[in-house]
Amino acid sequence: MNSGESVILFGPVGVGRTHVAQALGHQAVRQGANVRFAKTSRILAELAGGHTDRTWDRRMRELIRPDLLIIDDFAMRQLSASQADDLYELVSERQGRSLIITSNRAPSDWYPLFPNPVVAESLLDRLINSSHQVIMNGPSYRPNKRPKGTTGPPTQ
Repeated sequence: MNSGESVILFGPVGVGRTHVAQALGHQAVRQGANVRFAKTSRILAELAGGHTDRTWDRRMRELIRPDLLIIDDFAMRQLSASQADDLYELVSERQGRSLIITSNRAPSDWYPLFPNPVVAESLLDRLINSSHQVIMNGPSYRPNKRPKGTTGPPTQ
């Protein structure tokens, strides 16, 4: 991955999207890049807090600054209008800077999660059409990590 390039890693739960994103981030650090990793929910909470305490601009600058920003678990749930606007601003301001996004949904399934179709189209057009898209498929690796002697789904 070269500077300014972006990658979307998507596929079912447990196939290693986060692991691959972190490995790419680690490699970027080894090459001298400044990297930040965060779950989408944490980014949205951080920016929401900035609206509350009037530090939104500073918080946004901190997310724009890294050479590579890794956004994990993107498009997990419906977004509020404010969250969608914050993501639009973040992606717009990071234009030309590297971004890695992980999601368990295909990018084409992201549109209904946005309350405003215009914001969705603007944001997703920027993301999808300027990124390498990697479909990760296969079974979840997590059952292999289950403690010995445990079988079946967890009990309540």
